[in-house]
Parts: sequence; C-alpha cells; structure tokens
Amino acid sequence: MRTVINADNEVSFNNNTDHCVGTGRLGLALTKEYLDELALVQKEIGFKYIRGHGLFSDDVAIYHEYDENGTTKTVYNYTYIDRIIDSYIALGIRPYLELGFMPDKLASGTQTIFYWKGNTTPPKDYSVWTDMVVSLLRHLRSRYGEEVLDWPIEVWNEPNLPGFWKDADMNEYFRLFRETFNAIKAYDGRFKVGGPAICGVRDELWIRSFLEFCRDNGIKPDNITRHHYTVEFPEYQGEYGYSKLEDPDMRIANLQTSRDIIDSFDEFRGTPMHITEFSTSYIPRGVIHDTNLNAAYIAGQLSRLGDMNESYSYWTFGDVFEETGVPFTPFHGGFGMVAAGCIPKPVFWTFAFFKKLKSAEKCVLRDKNTIVMKTAAGFSGLSWNIDSDSFTRELEFALDGEYTLITKTVDEICCDPLRVWHDLGEPACPSEEETELIRSAAYPAVRSDIIRAADGRADVSFEVNRNGVVYFELRRRTFTPDRGYDYDRVLSFH
Repeated sequence: MRTVINADNEVSFNNNTDHCVGTGRLGLALTKEYLDELALVQKEIGFKYIRGHGLFSDDVAIYHEYDENGTTKTVYNYTYIDRIIDSYIALGIRPYLELGFMPDKLASGTQTIFYWKGNTTPPKDYSVWTDMVVSLLRHLRSRYGEEVLDWPIEVWNEPNLPGFWKDADMNEYFRLFRETFNAIKAYDGRFKVGGPAICGVRDELWIRSFLEFCRDNGIKPDNITRHHYTVEFPEYQGEYGYSKLEDPDMRIANLQTSRDIIDSFDEFRGTPMHITEFSTSYIPRGVIHDTNLNAAYIAGQLSRLGDMNESYSYWTFGDVFEETGVPFTPFHGGFGMVAAGCIPKPVFWTFAFFKKLKSAEKCVLRDKNTIVMKTAAGFSGLSWNIDSDSFTRELEFALDGEYTLITKTVDEICCDPLRVWHDLGEPACPSEEETELIRSAAYPAVRSDIIRAADGRADVSFEVNRNGVVYFELRRRTFTPDRGYDYDRVLSFH
C-alpha cells in the first residue's frame, strides 16, 4: 500500500476532536477518582467543553421548596454546582450545559432512569422551570463572567426515548424546548441554545418535526443536536452486552441525512449540527469500549465526523459512571476512555493522536485508513486498521536531507491493558502493584528511525496491525553531537 504524498495538496479535514467530551452525571465530579481521570485526559488531550446529565437532579441540589404561611416558595442552592464548575475550570474545561433532569419537587411524575434515579418527567409548572434555568445562568454569569455566554446549552437528553422523557411525548418536548429557549433568549439572546438531543430512534421524523415546530413558532435554534452510536442491538451474557459494529459508511450516511434535512429548510440552512454523544456501543457495559478494535473504529469515525458536524462529543472521558450501578471491576465495558486507576484505554490514544494533528498546517491526504498532515517541521499523520489483517503503509515524500521518523503504536501487541488484566486473573479489586502493572501496558510503543532522502525522495513505511492505530511524525533532523561523543562507538563498545 504505497502512496505518493504531494505537499501542495490541500484536502478537506475538519478536525474538531477536542471540542467536547462526555461525562457521567455531574454530581460525580465531586469525587477524587473522577477528577484524577479528567486531569489525565486534559493533560494529554485537552477538551474545551464537557457535557453530562443531572444538572438539575437532586444530588446536585440546586432546586428547593419551602412553605411560608401556606405558600410554596422556591430557593436555589449553588454550592455543589459551583464546586463542580470550579474544578472543571481549574482543569481547563468548561461545561456544555445539558438542561436536565427534573428536580423531584418540580416534577409532574415519578418516572426515573438509572441507578441514581434521574427524574424524566416534564415540569409541573413551566414558569418555575424556566425561572430555575434563567436564575442558574444569571448566577453562573455573576460568578464566572461573560465567558458563560459561550457555554453551549442543550435542552434535555434523548426525548425520543420513553425512558429519558415520559412516553417520548414529542409535543410535550417541543413545549419544553419552546418555553426554555424563549426564556433564555429573553434574558440574553447571545446564549447559544440547541436541541432536540435525540438518539437514533426515529431520528429523521424527530429532526424534521422539530424544525417544522421551530419554523412555525418563530424559533431559530443556534444548533441542532443528536447522538451517534455505531453498533447493532447487543446480545447479553449476564450483565454484559456484546454488539456487532455497523458499517461505518452507513453510519456516516445517517449523519449526512440529518444534515440534509436541516439544510432542506430555508430558515435553518447551514445551522451547525452538534453530536453531543457518540461512541461505538450505547450501553454502559458494552465490552467493545475497552478494546483496541474500539480505538481503530473510532479513528475512522474521527477522520469523517467533521464533514457534516461542527462538534462531536465522545461518551465519555472516564469510567467513574453509574447508570447501571457502581462497576464491579476496572474493565467492564464502561464508556470511558480511562479505566479505574487512571489506566488509559486504547481509544484514549486515538483522541490524543488526533489532537496532535490539530497543530499541523494543513491536510494533504485523507483516505479510508490514513491521514497525512503538513507541519512546520515536516509531516505528521495517522493510520488505523479496523479488524483486518496487518498491512504495511508505505508513504513517499518529496524531500531532501535527513529526517527523524517517530512512530507511536497502539495495538493488541504493544498497548493492551485489557489483556494484562485478563492474564492476571481479572481481579475485581487489583492491588496497587497490579494496577501499576496494568497501567504500564497501557501506553503506546514508541519507535524512531533516521530517514535519509535520496534523489529528492524519502520513503517511510510502518506496520499497522489488526485493530491498530499508528501515529507518526517525520521531522527534519538537526545533528548536533557533543565533542568526542560517537554513538556508533558507544553501541559497539566492549
């Protein structure tokens, strides 16, 4: 597989990998392990925004009622949300404000979802709901300043599923969106508010109906939001779900359909589309999440998601996550790109590699398994192999002089913490020594070589193993040995 690289090419590649990442419910940000995992993610990747459920759920404790002379009154408590957002800002990340779920005392019903019982019914009083939303924005603005105007806002989560919104009542959700949107814009029209935050069930109907509703009610959302998962319905063995990956072209085509629906409305043509959740499996014990296959498949997705989406947010950054309860083991198919013990999973490095590509000048090659970027020092790039036999990627560059080739490889041979955990006996509570051992197997294999151009040409090749992701940099080499230091003699010294 040989490709001649033309440095004069300029290939479209919208790399928004670092725009946003998902998290478990916001209340988990009050725990140490959560913040340790997020610190690792921010150090190596550095996302701009973070989106999670439960902003108004009772564990964050914003909404309260009390009785005064027979009248029910409302009071807000921002102690926990301030602590959470302070922690985010200290780590260089800001909230993508998903407005949900319903405080129990404001809820019209008792339906809940998840181990932590997020209430998923409409408000019993929409004016009290909108007062709560606007009061929070006013508080955040007074505490954090005008930058809060740039924090994206999304109304609810997956209302097209009856578990997340009672009866998946489309008309009731549209009312929620209208009342919320109008209240926020009346406070300050500069806030960016989007929806309908749907998953893949009846997605075309929901997006089209949502836009029709907005058009008919004089509403112009600042962005359209949806989710994107890429597996068939799982087969369960015990509490774990085993899913087959769907064809990546088909999944990208599904996103393009949403883009086309938006652009079919004159009023909304060009409105940004945000993927506020994406991954392979959509269940919190989807075993593919821990694998090298997940890393390779997500690389293919990241290479294309920017074609029709302004942003796309991986679900989630870490495994401190409790939708179905507290995990029993460090590797359980959790959504996170970091496992318990701050152990990076293979997909963590896919994101780290794509983030490194952002510093390049332009893209000069993008095909089904490789991206090559022109950099100030030479070139960088990435290749991936989704569940196929190993192949050699051969690239030819028009160069002269000497270059250093650096490769960082993540595959089932050199970067597979899941396998080490399994070989240790799958300990539910690994010791400190075992955790350190597993973590040591969770980092890319780094290799280097000197590439000497001949006849104006430099050839680079590297192996991309099954379910592997390989990042490379080709940078001009400046050789500056110290006086008397002879590297070849060092290696041959006896």
